Amino acid sequence: MFIQTEQTPNPSTLKFLPGRVVMEKGTVDFADTESGRNSPLARRLFAIEGVERVFFGADFVTVTKAADKDWQIMKPSILGGIMEHYTSGEPVVYAEASAEGDAAAEDDEIVAQIKDLLETRVRPAVAQDGGDIIFQDFRDGVVYLHMQGSCSGCPSSTATLKMGIENLLKHYVPEVVEVQAAQ
Repeated sequence: MFIQTEQTPNPSTLKFLPGRVVMEKGTVDFADTESGRNSPLARRLFAIEGVERVFFGADFVTVTKAADKDWQIMKPSILGGIMEHYTSGEPVVYAEASAEGDAAAEDDEIVAQIKDLLETRVRPAVAQDGGDIIFQDFRDGVVYLHMQGSCSGCPSSTATLKMGIENLLKHYVPEVVEVQAAQ
């Protein structure tokens, strides 16, 4: 098994491409060891000293390291953990723990437009950098988005939200006044 790695805009996060499907549907973000308990792969990765966050996309895994750790030391263990997982035959996640959550039964027209723009124009670009962006809410003209994977804690994520996503949404959806990161 050959696993490729890619740098992301976040120096604390690396993107690992195992050459196979990671998540059949959606994405999942594990902010800590406890949140990864339903994922054999996340548990393996959190067992590696210095791993602080794990994110699964369609065909990639992003790992965020502690600031005082070195990728040169951690990378072989992470590659080994991913290989070990795929040879074990275990599922990536036992219970579908998709970070997208349950969609509201009936989105109003503005929210539907926002979600469509995020899905078709923003998420593919963010996924290339090893992250994801999830719609959380739209209130009083403000769109609240949750950054995941390499985007979570990335120094350039605020600029991405304000300069890129906010301008795009304002252009296509005049009701949008501002975009903010959801906490």
